[in-house]
Amino acid sequence: MKELILALDVTEKEKAVDIAKDVAEFVDRIKVNYPLVLSTGIRMIKELSAFKPVIADFKIADIPYTSSLIARIAFENGAESVIAHGFVGSDTLDEVCNVAKEYGGKVYAVTELSSPGGKEFMSAVSLRIVEIARKVGCDGLIAPSTRIERLREIREVAGDMEILCPGIGAQGGSLEALRYADGIIVGRGIYTAENPGKAAMEYRRVIEGV
Repeated sequence: MKELILALDVTEKEKAVDIAKDVAEFVDRIKVNYPLVLSTGIRMIKELSAFKPVIADFKIADIPYTSSLIARIAFENGAESVIAHGFVGSDTLDEVCNVAKEYGGKVYAVTELSSPGGKEFMSAVSLRIVEIARKVGCDGLIAPSTRIERLREIREVAGDMEILCPGIGAQGGSLEALRYADGIIVGRGIYTAENPGKAAMEYRRVIEGV
């Protein structure tokens, strides 16, 4: 079954918890980014983990040692997995993977951003990023639903690695991504809806129909 992951990019604790409760029946995991964690504190990860496993989308991108500290803080506070930028290279990705293994967690490497700017620099090296991520032992990849042909190429190089696709909804990404991905990441299409639970249910129905 393909996964539905909520990108919970709100900034208020009460709102985040309410949305998590509403959508828990329909989503597989919740992804949090800096807006929520910087506004409410790192312990928000553990609180949301009561509803679904949490992906800490910190897009880790620093030297190996600093990156290992970021990953460790995320896992110690209840994250099930972390996201790191692939362009940092094999030494940083390897260090983050080593930390993840200590906690039984996962690491996803970003191949290229789903926004238009992702094509300016990252697209040129995204397939190389996939190769490096496979070599160092990353569990999966973050790849754009907004560029289906690129996603197809990433799948060919990735083999059986897990691929999660952001960009569905507000960024105009295509659900055709489900042909190549193991899950889709939806943010504003769910959390800005008048009824987030209903919106999540509708996305779940689409996924089940693919």
